[in-house]
Amino acid sequence: MINLKPHHVNYAVRIHELASDPLVADALGLINQTLENRLEFIQKMQQSEKEGTTCSRLVFHNYQMIGVTTLMYIDQQKKSCHLGSWLGVPYWGRGYNERAKCEILKIAFDTYGLERVFLGARTQNLRSQAAQQKLPYLRQHVMHDYPEEHQFLEEKEQQPCILNVVEKDDFYAFLNIAR
Repeated sequence: MINLKPHHVNYAVRIHELASDPLVADALGLINQTLENRLEFIQKMQQSEKEGTTCSRLVFHNYQMIGVTTLMYIDQQKKSCHLGSWLGVPYWGRGYNERAKCEILKIAFDTYGLERVFLGARTQNLRSQAAQQKLPYLRQHVMHDYPEEHQFLEEKEQQPCILNVVEKDDFYAFLNIAR
């Protein structure tokens, strides 16, 4: 079972432990991060959530924190945001990422009233792309449909990226079929 919980400084050591694995750190672009950086990250997430621009959650499986999933750049005018997530290496390939994304998407659509959530990935990050392709409610390669979002992502990442989207109606249509 997957549960999402708000960030808390009590989990800084666990975040640091999981995110320090080179396979995670490289994918996230985290170089030489310290425990202090993790504490700053938690404080930033908490402040951004108060401002309404971010909703970041710790991912738990069986009471064990296994990763992070985040709604970023929440834009109430556009009714959209971007989604980023990562799991610690020991939890890869077990379906936890898909379940965590499902839970954070419910927050995006129900709590924030958004209509679409963008998922991007660096073109060289094949693992992230493969994880996104497993989402049956995802519309892939929407770079031409949303050129501004694609440009924003590539400028943020400073490298070529792909862009996908989850639309609220598609997500809930899938959940109704899956129930």
